[in-house]
Amino acid sequence: MKKLIINLAPTGMVPTKEMTIHVPVTPEEIFNDIDKCVELGVSMVHLHARDDVTGKPTYKKDVYERIIYKIREKYPDLVLVGSTSGRNFNEFGKRSQVLDIRGDLKPDMASLTMGSMNFMKDSSLNSPEMIQKLAYKMLENGIKPEIEIFSIGMLKFTQYLIKKELLKPPYYINVLVGNIATMQADLLDIGTVKASLPEDSYFSIAGLGKCQRNMNILGIAIADGVRTGVEDYIWMDSSKKELATNYKLVKRIKDVADIMGIEPMTSDELRNILGLERG
Repeated sequence: MKKLIINLAPTGMVPTKEMTIHVPVTPEEIFNDIDKCVELGVSMVHLHARDDVTGKPTYKKDVYERIIYKIREKYPDLVLVGSTSGRNFNEFGKRSQVLDIRGDLKPDMASLTMGSMNFMKDSSLNSPEMIQKLAYKMLENGIKPEIEIFSIGMLKFTQYLIKKELLKPPYYINVLVGNIATMQADLLDIGTVKASLPEDSYFSIAGLGKCQRNMNILGIAIADGVRTGVEDYIWMDSSKKELATNYKLVKRIKDVADIMGIEPMTSDELRNILGLERG
């Protein structure tokens, strides 16, 4: 029987407290949101770190360590993903700091965006050299990539890295749709990606912006999982009448999955299918 991977993206790099009071930015706030959502079936968390003083995104591993420490204390088996995003900083030494964490605080996985792209106001630069250096360091340090796909071209580059043996199965692939300059919330685009996934893949669908709700529901129906959270959209729906919380976003997924007779996958089950070590 199918079980659903629920991947929570609580913070991101864009939402600020000025935009929404519900975005968690400190390690304590991030933990508190995760704590509420685990009971709903979250088995995986996509983490971003923020500076304590400014609230701006940070790459510093000591901040990630503080976040991970709080989570691991209560949820040792929860699958934790560190961000290597190049949206705010693009030096390899900064982007890869989270990959240098050792011991019990080492993240299970790390994000790996498979190409460059434009957003509405800025861009994320991911050169072929940078992607391969990050992939090699993840492989070397025993951290599984959370492969991020924003277009069919990024999936082609994923297949190239598989041939180069920089990516090892099983693969976990996030398909992110709705960004203005990349793949849209279109069934044809998503179907093309699904049909082109490498063997031994598990994929989730994330809707960026106003398509988050519909793409989450689609993911419940046709994918192995969904990604949701305030990182992807700060509102509950496109009418922008109600600010979202991470709890409400995950609760909506749980409610729809219940109607469809689909149970959330546990962290232990997720570790089994992805071949991750136990916490």
